[in-house]
Amino acid sequence: MFTLAEVASLNDIQPTYRILKPWWDVFMDYLAVVMLMVAIFAGTMQLTKDQVVCLPVLPSPANSKAHTPSGNADVTTEVPKMETATHRDQNGQTTNDVAFGTSAVTTPEVPLQATHSHAESTFPSQEAKKEKKDPTGRKTNLDFQQYVFINQMCYHLALPWYSKYFPYLALIHTIILMVSSNFWFKYPKTCSKVEHFVSILGKCFESPWTTKALSETACEDSEENKQRLTGAQTLPKHVSTSSDEGSPSASTPMINKTGFKFSAEKPVIEVPGMTILDKKDGEQAKALFEKVRKFRAHVEDSDLIYKLYVVQTLIKTAKFIFILCYTANFVNAISFEHVCKPKVEHLTGYEVFECTHNMAYMLKKLLISYISIICVYGFICLYTLFWLFRIPLKEYSFEKVREESSFSDIPDVKNDFAFLLHMVDQYDQLYSKRFGVFLSEVSENKLREISLNHEWTFEKLRQHVSRNAQDKQELHLFMLSGVPDAVFDLTDLDVLKLELIPEAKIPAKISQMTNLQELHLCHCPAKVEQTAFSFLRDHLRCLHVKFTDVAEIPAWVYLLKNLRELYLIGNLNSENNKMIGLESLRELRHLKILHVKSNLTKVPSNITDVAPHLTKLVIHNDGTKLLVLNSLKKMMNVAELELQNCELERIPHAIFSLSNLQELDLKSNNIRTIEEIISFQHLKRLTCLKLWHNKIVAIPPSITHVKNLESLYFSNNKLESLPAAVFSLQKLRCLDVSYNNISTIPIEIGLLQNLQHLHITGNKVDILPKQLFKCVKLRTLNLGQNCIASLPEKVGQLSQLTQLELKGNCLDRLPAQLGQCRMLKKSGLVVEDQLFDTLPLEVKEALNQDVNVPFANGI
Repeated sequence: MFTLAEVASLNDIQPTYRILKPWWDVFMDYLAVVMLMVAIFAGTMQLTKDQVVCLPVLPSPANSKAHTPSGNADVTTEVPKMETATHRDQNGQTTNDVAFGTSAVTTPEVPLQATHSHAESTFPSQEAKKEKKDPTGRKTNLDFQQYVFINQMCYHLALPWYSKYFPYLALIHTIILMVSSNFWFKYPKTCSKVEHFVSILGKCFESPWTTKALSETACEDSEENKQRLTGAQTLPKHVSTSSDEGSPSASTPMINKTGFKFSAEKPVIEVPGMTILDKKDGEQAKALFEKVRKFRAHVEDSDLIYKLYVVQTLIKTAKFIFILCYTANFVNAISFEHVCKPKVEHLTGYEVFECTHNMAYMLKKLLISYISIICVYGFICLYTLFWLFRIPLKEYSFEKVREESSFSDIPDVKNDFAFLLHMVDQYDQLYSKRFGVFLSEVSENKLREISLNHEWTFEKLRQHVSRNAQDKQELHLFMLSGVPDAVFDLTDLDVLKLELIPEAKIPAKISQMTNLQELHLCHCPAKVEQTAFSFLRDHLRCLHVKFTDVAEIPAWVYLLKNLRELYLIGNLNSENNKMIGLESLRELRHLKILHVKSNLTKVPSNITDVAPHLTKLVIHNDGTKLLVLNSLKKMMNVAELELQNCELERIPHAIFSLSNLQELDLKSNNIRTIEEIISFQHLKRLTCLKLWHNKIVAIPPSITHVKNLESLYFSNNKLESLPAAVFSLQKLRCLDVSYNNISTIPIEIGLLQNLQHLHITGNKVDILPKQLFKCVKLRTLNLGQNCIASLPEKVGQLSQLTQLELKGNCLDRLPAQLGQCRMLKKSGLVVEDQLFDTLPLEVKEALNQDVNVPFANGI
């Protein structure tokens, strides 16, 4: 046997799950326990006391005759035929059993005492002997074992099957109902979700952040709350969240500390007891926001919990109808008396037996009670079905919470998430209200803001301020949840960099930062208040925006009318690469420099909005081929143009229309030939031409027509020689042909009397012509990684030389004439240590004079 506790455990659930048990489920659980007790009580009574007692149905006699054991008196009856059987009773005494013929009519209910009474009236002489006679009845020929046999036979044959198996059926039905009631808590695919939901819900309910968020919400609407408090005093009672006034759980101490009181209509606030969250509570609240977000995404995808609850309710309803239909027919079948015909006449001598069932009355009462409980249970199941289909339980709205709080962004939920919240509302609606705080982005942002300001104080921010290369005070904030308020107290800050701060907000306090002129937004779509925008519009001069998608560029960026420099780094193309997502730049009336690093296939037409005043345009592509350059023709005032990594194969013809162009940089393209260079003669102001990092194999002689060139960069190409036309550019001050395949330096190089910087590093030069040292204005001479075997003594003529690179050649000594280069110091001489040691001592001492003097090496 099993105990009641063991069976009742089937109906047991974890205490934390009780918030998902509405009143009807709780009531049905209690009814199931009562049915279980009825079944077990009936089963116990049946096992211990249930029995059937049977007597044979004797033939009815016409007359009967009684004999006493001593034979002193004879009892005469009018019986046609009578047989007397003598046997010993249980005490060993001999008794006479009277058997009547089968032809007589039997009346079992008539005792033999009637015969005695008639005898007394007939024979008054026997009254004195009456008291001495033993009581007698109608005798049978059955012994004890035959009675036991008949009782057992008739128990199985005469009793209705329901009388014998009612306790077991009731027990089985009750167990099925119990399992059906709590199956959704046990089913593997739903129990994990339910367990996770209950765990998160409990933590959200007890979180200090929930209390603080609702407190601040109520304080923001203090006037309205005062009016409601005045009206609420007339109400008969209030609902309090304290544990002795209807708290859902005794394990919610935070509710008791906050002083929250809720009237019948809207929450009314007392003085909040918390102003600042400690770090631990803040981190726990952040983790809860993330858990709620992931749980919502996981649970909203399906409605399995809802369907399972509906199915188990339908099963219980069908079970109720089934039990009621077949049980009601057996109520009248339970009777105290039964007629039994076991067909064992050959063993007992009797064919019919009259039997009594001693548990009949008790079973009938228990069955009626069981049916009554089942009816109540069934009506509750019907009500549950009505509730399930009356409203759409797969949708849940936080409209009431949004109206009562400042968190108007709490989203409505659906599917299993909505159903679980509906179930919780049947327990206590306060749970859903407090849970909604963790669904609000406004609430999450407010938490981040409080935690951020608590962590990043003014002193800590001051420690992170540094000086950049331009000697400006700079603050770089990286991967924070927001912008700390203390940042705007750094009034002497020049540059502010915000990187990977998705929820950055710039408040009106930024107007205190009067020195701020440069702002960096790296993957940071910052939002600004109106006052802050007015300040930025008038004071901001340089803005860097780095983004993944063009939609991340804040709209206010296009309205900064006093902006001088704009740097855009990110994807400007739409999905089909047919249009540029950049908005109009018309309002940027003072923009001078525009730097775009993207994957453009054409120059954005929006750039023409700033064409009249734009002086520098930089386009750095990621390797995407720049096909359409017609918009460049409108950049009449552009002085500097950079088109880097644009997969250009020729110099674009649109460039030749830029009459004010002074510097052209076509770095990292696929340019192989530059025959178009002759067209640069029309660009009278062009002074700097950078064609480095391409695939140019030769410089055309027509370069001599670009007479105003001062800087020429051909490094990292495939040049094998330098044409004499290059050395006809008398204004040339810088020539860079590093990392090519040049083997000879033409003697015409001596014609470049204004040459100050010559870079021939990484070539195949083996001899330095003497004419090279006629360029007496040389300051930088880089000859490293060549095949030079000796350095001519005429190097001493370069009196203005400050940097000389010779490392990576075939030199075995250095000429002593290096000492005549008065501007050259050891920091500017790049050679192997053993070569430096070949110099005379006085030369080394002269070169070492700057050892203790700070000097910026220009290499």
